[in-house]
Amino acid sequence: ISVLHQHLAQEITYVDKLILERLKSRIPLVEQVACHLIQAGGKRIRPLLTLACGRLFSSTAGYALNLAAAVELIHTATLLHDDVIDESSLRRDKPTANYVWGNAPSILVGDFLFSKSFQLMVEANNLQVLG
Repeated sequence: ISVLHQHLAQEITYVDKLILERLKSRIPLVEQVACHLIQAGGKRIRPLLTLACGRLFSSTAGYALNLAAAVELIHTATLLHDDVIDESSLRRDKPTANYVWGNAPSILVGDFLFSKSFQLMVEANNLQVLG
């Protein structure tokens, strides 16, 4: 993982910025809940693998960037939903979003992240990624 981080440092930094940009909302609670989990850390394995595959198989420079961000947003959405289902109170040694804000906001923000991931996939201009 550290080798991937090293080779893809510039791209993963851009993906992180893209993710934070997409978390913006007119509803402050949406941003709070989404940023709570995104900024809690993680290895970013999924976006790193997406970027690496993008370098191997795509001739479009920005193609993999949107998809890497989409993959991470999907992963984060599933974590929000899983914490509600599992009634978890901790993730990565921090209180879970459902513990802090409740189940309904966690589920709704998870759905919000799913919608943002689909927007990113559509912007990649390849409808095959939606299939």
